[in-house]
Amino acid sequence: MVLWSYPPTPKQLAVTVSCFAAGAALFAVGVHLSFANIAPQQARTKARNDALKAHLRKLLED
Repeated sequence: MVLWSYPPTPKQLAVTVSCFAAGAALFAVGVHLSFANIAPQQARTKARNDALKAHLRKLLED
């Protein structure tokens, strides 16, 4: 626990709140982009898995 010997000034509070808001906004944008781009990532993963399975089946059939 942090104990301050004096309360923060209004300017310090404003800077703290604005930094917190900026961080929360960046986090929200990251979450949005992550969910917005999940379908192409899943498609690439499925295609890679299917290609690997086909390659392994071909190798093991011989």
